[in-house]
Amino acid sequence: MNHRSYLALAIPLTISTITTPLLGVVDMAVVGQLPDPAYIGGVAVGTIIFNTMYWLFGFLRVSTSGFAAQAQGANDERQQVLALIRPLFIAFVVGASFLFLQWPIQYLAFVFINPTADVYKFASDYFSIRIWGAPFALMNYVIIGWLVGRSRIRISLSLQVLMNLINILLAIMFVKWFSWDVSGVAAATLIAEIAAFILSLCIIIKMLSPSFNFLAIKEILDPKPFKKMMAMNRDLMIRTFCLLAVFNVFTAKGASFGTEVLAANAVLIQVHYMMAYAFDGFANASSIYVGKAVGSHDQGLYKRTLSLSCQWALFSSLFITGVYYLCKSYIIPLFTQIPSVIELASTYERWIMLYPISAALGLILYGVFTGATEAKPIRNSMVYALILFLVILYVCVPVLQNHGLWLAFILFSLGRSVFLALYIPKLSRKLFSVKEACYEHSSRSI
Repeated sequence: MNHRSYLALAIPLTISTITTPLLGVVDMAVVGQLPDPAYIGGVAVGTIIFNTMYWLFGFLRVSTSGFAAQAQGANDERQQVLALIRPLFIAFVVGASFLFLQWPIQYLAFVFINPTADVYKFASDYFSIRIWGAPFALMNYVIIGWLVGRSRIRISLSLQVLMNLINILLAIMFVKWFSWDVSGVAAATLIAEIAAFILSLCIIIKMLSPSFNFLAIKEILDPKPFKKMMAMNRDLMIRTFCLLAVFNVFTAKGASFGTEVLAANAVLIQVHYMMAYAFDGFANASSIYVGKAVGSHDQGLYKRTLSLSCQWALFSSLFITGVYYLCKSYIIPLFTQIPSVIELASTYERWIMLYPISAALGLILYGVFTGATEAKPIRNSMVYALILFLVILYVCVPVLQNHGLWLAFILFSLGRSVFLALYIPKLSRKLFSVKEACYEHSSRSI
């Protein structure tokens, strides 16, 4: 493996990752053409609810990718199929639970967000339709993760692009021709999610070899691999809760400095999301190669992947920082035309320019650990980084105000990188030292 093969995975994966939030964006763009701003508010509220629900279970895609890559590295088709079916079962159960609990979820979400009466009506319409896609949306996460883990990048990207095209075309048709307003965009998203799932299943069935024998229920529900998968998913969920805590505290504290500071912070956080999505492709590429290395017991591939991950953390962070610096006068106005907010965002943008350099290593090493299906270090490093964030927040915000808030966020991002990097030697020993000792013992016996 070299730089070219690494980038051949990382670049398409980056494009694939960027398509993830497009369903909500498309819905927003379509209703944005309607005359009443309450339509936009309704879809915005509904999108926030679903993004939060699905983000909490985004680990289904990540963990599936790691297990699938290891099974492919071992060249074991049966384990590859099991790496798909087991998380599919979990995704279905969670999605069905969302359906069963849709009324309390909707009630609690609206109590927390507290929208106006007209926005509430449209948000309720949007939620009550799109919630029926929850099992399909989560199972699509699993399928995309499985395809990525098996290096079927073109197929996964094509499926996501197709889902977005179906959503766009149906949303326009339902809203423009049938005048279904918010219900139309929700129905379009629901149909797109179901269609993508059905098409994915057809593709997966065709991918199986003709000699493949279908799995017994006992084999699928084998408690030992289920226990490992659930432990990894638990740790990744704790990691997600830590992220949610940081962003919620960041938003709440920013709001205490006034509406304009809150708006400026929100713009810069959106820029941060764009940067983070760019790193995701490299993290996924690292996850695939490490998974293959672990599955095939190839220490050389593991070391090369680790080296390339660190190199591209540096190269990509410098590139993203440079692009932002050159284009910053054009980027912020994409999000707002309010002069005071633009001015404030420009005041604090020096912090966002530090984000790629501080966060890149942690974001890309995240892929190394998920490829090895070792999520405990990810969990621990995130907990440590959260503690660091809260300490800096407590010490610096009273003195530095919003600059102190951004300092806490950047040190949180740097902490994620440093704390996770400290686990690399332990990971390397765990993955290969024991195996090498076993091989040496076997060789001596022979």
